[in-house]
Amino acid sequence: MDGHGDMSQLIRGALEFQRRVFKSKRSLFGRLAKGQRPPTLFITCSDSRINPNLLTMTEPGELFILRNAGNLVPPHGAPVGGEAATIEYAVAALHVTDIVVCGHSHCGAMQGLLHPESLTSLPEVAEWLKYAQAIAPGLADVPAESRLDRAIEANVLLQLEHLRGLPSVANALAARSVRLHGWVYRFETGDVGAYDPVTAQFVSLSEKARLMGLASAGATAAVEPEPKESTI
Repeated sequence: MDGHGDMSQLIRGALEFQRRVFKSKRSLFGRLAKGQRPPTLFITCSDSRINPNLLTMTEPGELFILRNAGNLVPPHGAPVGGEAATIEYAVAALHVTDIVVCGHSHCGAMQGLLHPESLTSLPEVAEWLKYAQAIAPGLADVPAESRLDRAIEANVLLQLEHLRGLPSVANALAARSVRLHGWVYRFETGDVGAYDPVTAQFVSLSEKARLMGLASAGATAAVEPEPKESTI
């Protein structure tokens, strides 16, 4: 590694952003300087292969993003941390109307959960993954070749349960002012699976869009359903 490492790439990128991208979006950033009202809290993994804004084709100001290893939500009563504070702020101060918990394929955190022996040199990671430990018993009889995929899906559902137990989210759900959604993103194919509570399965996002009457991806932005509790 040379003296600058990969920082030279970041610096060149930031300068290119200032020269080209910022100028084309100057009015957007001017509006954002006055405040933010993102409609969605997007909870996903810290994995570098996941880009929430690219995945959802959203601009700055449209997603309030919470990222950590394994897209975990510590349950109510856990030691105070950034996750609970971020969620509370999103729901009680920014009044988001949707919360997405988005897991992803090839998740290293879920690999660690399934193979705890690999975490002997990562004690903080091992401790953090206790917030997903409840899914482990249900995976014991799952074939090895599909166990990771099942763990990723089960973890999304567990974190949605943790969300429901947080006071700010529970209050918003009772007021029918927020909806919960479970996604799994396969970055190698671009596909997104969305949890369907009717079938208790993850279905393709394109199928979910069809069921919602969205003729095309471009129609999504025009749909403003009445806020209510759901898990999709």
